[in-house]
Amino acid sequence: MRLEIDGQPVEVEPGATILEAAQAAGRYVPTLCFDDRMAPFGACRVCMVSMEGGAAPVAACTTLCRDDMKVQTEEATARRIAAATVELVLSELPEPPAEHTELATVARYFKIGEPRWQGERRRPAHDRRHPYLALQHELCISCGRCVRACDEVQGAFALTATGRGFHSGITAGLDSGFVDSTCVSCGACADTCPTDAITEHSLLELASEYTGEEGGTP
Repeated sequence: MRLEIDGQPVEVEPGATILEAAQAAGRYVPTLCFDDRMAPFGACRVCMVSMEGGAAPVAACTTLCRDDMKVQTEEATARRIAAATVELVLSELPEPPAEHTELATVARYFKIGEPRWQGERRRPAHDRRHPYLALQHELCISCGRCVRACDEVQGAFALTATGRGFHSGITAGLDSGFVDSTCVSCGACADTCPTDAITEHSLLELASEYTGEEGGTP
């Protein structure tokens, strides 16, 4: 199957997505809810691209390639939609994302600084009851990656999405914390998290030492 990504010919297998084709062509398409170890989800709408003849931008991670398709990864409308989505996500955080996180990388790609919209921001809420993992609720952007990693990669089914809109997030067990859930301490959730909402205690403590702040409370 042959198509063009930003004018560059690329050949992919039937069933490949536009995101996979872009990666094969060496083109960067930002994502937040995508992890190639799991089935594409298409929730974050950050990987928006445009197709020649298409009525509107589409999510690259869930849109299948077609023969002779012509895709633009940096078309103005698609880029504007994706950038606005990221800016809205950032506007809810109590502080800018840590520089090493995927969210920060995506924000730099779109050249987003201080969000234009100054609404309600999430308040710090930490759960450190697990012996190895810390959950910082205020950094959760509801991308769903941790829940899917727990289900699809590990099969532990320890995490659950809760709430809606601004009040959405994740919880372990029946809101009783990781330690009382079916968590097996595999770390898949922390490994896939794009914001450090779930991280290891040791890393959180190192960050606290670096900033001179305390590492949160149970």
